[in-house]
Amino acid sequence: MNERVEPKTLHPHSRVSSKIVAPTVPPDHPVVKSGRVGVLLMNLGTPEGTSYWPMRRYLKEFLSDRRVIEVPRLIWWPLLNLIILTKRPGPKGKDYDSVWNKERDEGPLKTITRGQSEKLQVAMGDTVLVDWAMRYGKPEVSVRIQAMLDEGCDRILLVPLYPQYAAATSATACDQAFKALMQMRWQPTVRVSPPYHDDPVYIEAMADSIREGLAKLDFEPEVILTSFHGVPKSYLLKGDPYHCQCLKTGRLIREKLGYSTEKMRVTFQSRFGNEEWLKPYTDETVMALAKSGVKRMAIVAPGFTADCLETLEELDGENRHYFEENGGEHYAFIPCLNDSDLGMRVIESVVRRELQGWI
Repeated sequence: MNERVEPKTLHPHSRVSSKIVAPTVPPDHPVVKSGRVGVLLMNLGTPEGTSYWPMRRYLKEFLSDRRVIEVPRLIWWPLLNLIILTKRPGPKGKDYDSVWNKERDEGPLKTITRGQSEKLQVAMGDTVLVDWAMRYGKPEVSVRIQAMLDEGCDRILLVPLYPQYAAATSATACDQAFKALMQMRWQPTVRVSPPYHDDPVYIEAMADSIREGLAKLDFEPEVILTSFHGVPKSYLLKGDPYHCQCLKTGRLIREKLGYSTEKMRVTFQSRFGNEEWLKPYTDETVMALAKSGVKRMAIVAPGFTADCLETLEELDGENRHYFEENGGEHYAFIPCLNDSDLGMRVIESVVRRELQGWI
């Protein structure tokens, strides 16, 4: 028979008996759980290993996504399969190995996202079931949605862990969830949490995190960069709101901290290929600052909810070298919010707001 989680109390004015009567169903009717609310945290993804083949599988899935690479397939397919997937897995694997969680044998993004899910479950208690998934790699979105259905979740809140919306991040995560729903006879009712780039709780948490990070330094930065992941400029021109939301986040954080536009600046990182991306570029800015005589700087990545290759290796590694090689002396990377108390305050606030009416 159907197995439903019933509310503990009825409406105080209800005349309906509190006694629950099981419906009459055929004896061969399958047991189906229902009545629970689920929350699925979704982040980008990580390879299953740093050697050639796990890296190749991960890069193939990621770079085959039409949301990420909008180059016509006739051009992109041979470039990806004959050149990129032959040459990139080796060097990228070495990059991942430099930040790999050796104890758990997994990327830091997976470790931190799991931690966020576990801590959110504790914070929410038994009111909801919290789970997590990756858009690329494992755990797969479709598998975790099915697992939540098996536990009786007929209402699920999808939470893309991206403060700023982009088609290449938030939208493709939702695409993956919707693809899973297309295969289901009994679909759960679904909500998607919106971007929270200007949410006061998020801005306050970022400002507090930066203050805490700066307080641990033995120097005062002359310049602080807020570095966001870049996307091709053409995506902005096609209507993607990502650039505008990044600039607003950067401005609100700067105003919260009381810094000038010279002291705290927005830049964009992680570009590849020959196409023009959102500017100013983080690496070029870092080198230019050092060459101009800036000796002390810090960098923070507000667009990442968890530290990963792009923050730990690119910002804390590559860009540190760029700064020091061009005359800089003191460089600091301030960690992401991750599963810290500040980070969990933001995620819990978003989730509780979006679950109103369900719990």
